[in-house]
Amino acid sequence: MLTKGDEYPIHQTAEPIAFSGTDRNFYDRFFFCGYRPDGSGYFGAAFGVYPHLNIADAHFSVIRDGTQHCVHASRILGFERMDMHCGPIRIEVVEPLKTVRLVVDNHEGISADITFEVRSAPVQEPRFTRRNGSRMMMDLTRFTVNCHVTGWVEVDGKRESYEGAYGTRDRSWGVRPIGAADPQPVIPAAMPQFYWLWAPTNFPNLSLYAHVNEDEKGEAWNRRATLMMDGANQEGGMHFHEDRFTMTWEKGKRHATAARLDVRDDARRDHVVTWEPIDLFMMKGIGYGHSEWVHGGFKGELAVEREDFRPADLDPLLMPHLHIQHVARARHEGGGASSEGIGIVEQLVFGPHGPSGFKGLNDGYGV
Repeated sequence: MLTKGDEYPIHQTAEPIAFSGTDRNFYDRFFFCGYRPDGSGYFGAAFGVYPHLNIADAHFSVIRDGTQHCVHASRILGFERMDMHCGPIRIEVVEPLKTVRLVVDNHEGISADITFEVRSAPVQEPRFTRRNGSRMMMDLTRFTVNCHVTGWVEVDGKRESYEGAYGTRDRSWGVRPIGAADPQPVIPAAMPQFYWLWAPTNFPNLSLYAHVNEDEKGEAWNRRATLMMDGANQEGGMHFHEDRFTMTWEKGKRHATAARLDVRDDARRDHVVTWEPIDLFMMKGIGYGHSEWVHGGFKGELAVEREDFRPADLDPLLMPHLHIQHVARARHEGGGASSEGIGIVEQLVFGPHGPSGFKGLNDGYGV
C-alpha cells in the first residue's frame, strides 16, 4: 500500500506510511482556534485522519451573536494521509511549525480563509498514556503553539475580519477512542472518569501553556505549565513547578465560573494566573463528543452538513455538552510584573472527582 507519503523520509515503522502500527484507534489531528483581542468572534476547527479506519473528517465552527454555526465533513481517506482536505475544508502547511492556512470553501453560507503564524516554537506536552483497566485508552503526543491570526470568516453573507487576532493551534497523534465504540466491555466494569483542563493564553509579549489531567482523587497524571516569550526556540520555555489549578464550578453544572493557576518558577518566585470566562464554545461543534459527527465515524464516501445551535440553550449535563471551551480574560501576576491577556480554558470533566465533589458520571456541582 504505497502512497504519496512514502516518497518522503518520514517513516516511523517498518510499514508504509498508510499504516501506523497495529492499533485501530490510531489518529492524527490538527486543532485550531482564534478570536479577536477582546475575545469576540471565537472559532474552532479540527481535521483528523484515522489511517486504520480509512476515514478523514473535518469541522469548523464559529460563534456569532450567541449561536454556533458549524460545518461538519467526513470522507473515505483512500489511505492518502497527506491529502489534507475534507469536503469544503482544507489545510495548507505553508512552512512547517511556523505558518499554516485553514480554508473553508463556502458551504451553505459558511466560509473562511485564515492564516496562523506562530509566536514562538511549539511546546511539546508530556506524552499522554492512560489505561482503562487492562485496556489502553489513550497514548499520544501533542504540541501546542499560540499564534497571530489573520484572515476572515463569513456566515450568511456577513464577513468579519480577523486582522490582529490571536489564536492557538495544536497537532496530536497516537491512540485515543475514535469511531465506533468497542463492544467488548472492560472487566471489571468501572465508571468512566476523566478530568481535563487546558488553558493556552495569549499575553502581549508571551504565551502561557498550562494543562492538567487528574484521576478521581485529584492526583495529576499529566501536567505542564510553561511560559514562552515571543520568538523563543524549543529550548526557550520557562517551565513552572508545583503548578496547581483551582476551579470555581457553577452550581448544578460541570462548567467553571472562574479558574486560577498557582505556580513557582526556577527562582522560587510565586506566580498566579486567573481567568474570567466571557463566552462559551461547545466542542461538539468541531466533533468532540458529537452524537452524529463523532471523530472517525463512518459517513460514507463523502458527507457534509451545516449545523446551528445556541450553547446557552443546551442541557450542560448531557454527555455531549460536558466538553467545552471558555473564551476567557486572563491576568498574570508574578516575578515582579503583571499583565492582562486573553485565552481559552478548555474543560472536560466526567466521572468522579473528589476535590470537586463530583461523585457520579455527570452530576452537577453542589447537587
